[in-house]
Amino acid sequence: MGPYFTNDAVVLGILLVALAAIFMTASSNKPGWKKFYKYVPALLLCYFIPALLNWPLGLISGDESRLYFVASRYLLPASLILLCLSIDFKGIINLGPKALIMFFTATAGIILGGPIALLVTSHFFPEVINVNSEDLWRGLSTVAGSWIGGGANQTAMKEIFEVRDDLFGTMIVVDVVVANIWMGFLLYGANVSDKLDRYLKADNSAIEDLKQRVSSYRAGIEKIPNMTDVFMVLAVAFGGTALSHWGADVMTPFMEGFRESLEAVRLNSLMSGFFWLIVFSTTIGLGLSFTRAKKLDGVGASRWGSVFIYILVATIGMKMNLGEVFENLGLFAIGIIWMLIHVGLLFLVAKLIRAPFFFVAVGSQANVGGAASAPIVAAAFSPALAPVGVLMAVLGYAMGTYGALICAYLMQAVV
Repeated sequence: MGPYFTNDAVVLGILLVALAAIFMTASSNKPGWKKFYKYVPALLLCYFIPALLNWPLGLISGDESRLYFVASRYLLPASLILLCLSIDFKGIINLGPKALIMFFTATAGIILGGPIALLVTSHFFPEVINVNSEDLWRGLSTVAGSWIGGGANQTAMKEIFEVRDDLFGTMIVVDVVVANIWMGFLLYGANVSDKLDRYLKADNSAIEDLKQRVSSYRAGIEKIPNMTDVFMVLAVAFGGTALSHWGADVMTPFMEGFRESLEAVRLNSLMSGFFWLIVFSTTIGLGLSFTRAKKLDGVGASRWGSVFIYILVATIGMKMNLGEVFENLGLFAIGIIWMLIHVGLLFLVAKLIRAPFFFVAVGSQANVGGAASAPIVAAAFSPALAPVGVLMAVLGYAMGTYGALICAYLMQAVV
């Protein structure tokens, strides 16, 4: 049975009303709401309320809607451009090597987590897995591709290991649900990051300095926008998005011409239109941060960027069907153990090098979530930090297929 509302105009209206209600109650001075939002971050609700409207309520469905496609192809590039306008390169360089160490730790956690989870599940709970071992490691290779890189790397694994379509569909469900549950924890963690930093004995002064520098700059140029200012912000956002789509449309077929060479070196993501869309929009945003366009942040550029990100969060939320967890418990057991190993390794290394929780969250999400959700998690700490998430996610695309291949061969060895 399909969802009650299938008209995307209705679905978009429902999502925007839900987002407005969340922000209205989050900014309320009533003690009850203040207490509620002390424990439940607003961003987490922007994500889980659409998921609940999907399942169990059955009012809307990400499968029936085109809104995620629109948000990820039009609003995401626009938001990346607007959030990168105010980037402070000196501040990002001052973040130091810990950000990269945590990113590569996150990648290592996924590469090692796959075979360990497979070993644990097949040894202790063999009866919960209803897929033969040969199909199992091949199918799970697509999850590794998605969790280290993104959709292009996931599809590359499907082609390389000839994964059956029905099994691939099931693996996408495991990938999306487990990754989204972990993203929920990260969004909650962003709300209590000070406590987590104290536990990790981390020095987050460079992150605070970057947030301070960006907000001081913003305060210095802030003014009430007039109609011209609003149109300038939208022109930069969607003009840049148009340029990014055009660049991706030119670059993708050009790269397709080198298909054999790229497949030989496992760089399939270079043939993905979405990959080039993210690269071009980020580059345009970074380029504009050196021009007078940077001053558009004073008339709300980053606020518009954040609005687009929140709409994207809501459309990601409505793609999550928690009901499907109960249909594939064995595969979810593998997925959850896999994710726990990834998380455990991240916290171990963060504790050893005293890395702030921000690097744990963004390093993980740049791998597991990619360019669509790394800036969401980064922006949950502060909109000033969103570009850090984007830059790391692009690195994840480059690593995706290589990491997934290593993981796949290790899984093959243990089954």
